[in-house]
Amino acid sequence: VAHSDYTVLVRGESGTGKEMVARMIHQLSTRIEKNFLSVNCPAIPEQLLESELFGHVKGAFTGADKDHKGLFATTDGGTLHLDEIGDISFQVQTKLLRVLQEGEVRPVGANCNEQVNVRVVASTNQELEKRIQDKAFREDLYYRLNVLTITIPPLRDRVTDIPLLTHHFLRQSCKEMGLPEKSIAPEVLTYLSTKQWQGNVRELQNYVRRLTVFCSGDSVDMSVVRLVDNGTLTAVVTTEN
Repeated sequence: VAHSDYTVLVRGESGTGKEMVARMIHQLSTRIEKNFLSVNCPAIPEQLLESELFGHVKGAFTGADKDHKGLFATTDGGTLHLDEIGDISFQVQTKLLRVLQEGEVRPVGANCNEQVNVRVVASTNQELEKRIQDKAFREDLYYRLNVLTITIPPLRDRVTDIPLLTHHFLRQSCKEMGLPEKSIAPEVLTYLSTKQWQGNVRELQNYVRRLTVFCSGDSVDMSVVRLVDNGTLTAVVTTEN
């Protein structure tokens, strides 16, 4: 997938690692020397998303006191990850369709189009087919995005990955905290493999971070797990006048 230049749709539940897959596609592609940008579409107010993606010219709307280069222009030659693509408005969907069809954008308020060469990797945790039936997502845009599809299974469907992921996140957490690497007891790995991870890989990562914080020794054992699960750590602050 990475070696092609086609649009990719990454599907999976929240927390499965869709942005990580998008980054890997970029890093393994011929665009590695160019920009990779990721934008969480629902995090940007609908009225600003169009300007953020496609740019605007000075005077296009109130507050537009200078030209603004959109993310497509900024990522020219590289890869743009559009996270939660199912939540964008119909107006932005229409302009995005033109980018995918023609390879050009028109900044808000501009009179002409600009050519861009951007690979789009879109991701969603929604059923876009259902969104199409509900008239909330353009069918033609769906087929433009869905050239190549990668579906990431939830963590419950790849339980054998949990020990590998746990070791990785433990090393990562120790590095983030400036600590020597810690080991982890086999019974802890067994325990983690039996837990239900509704938040998928993201939840597991945060849990391992808590284990790292509360592990005072060189190895994460079940006593640390019980401490984290039971929330028995109490901080006492004494103030003396």
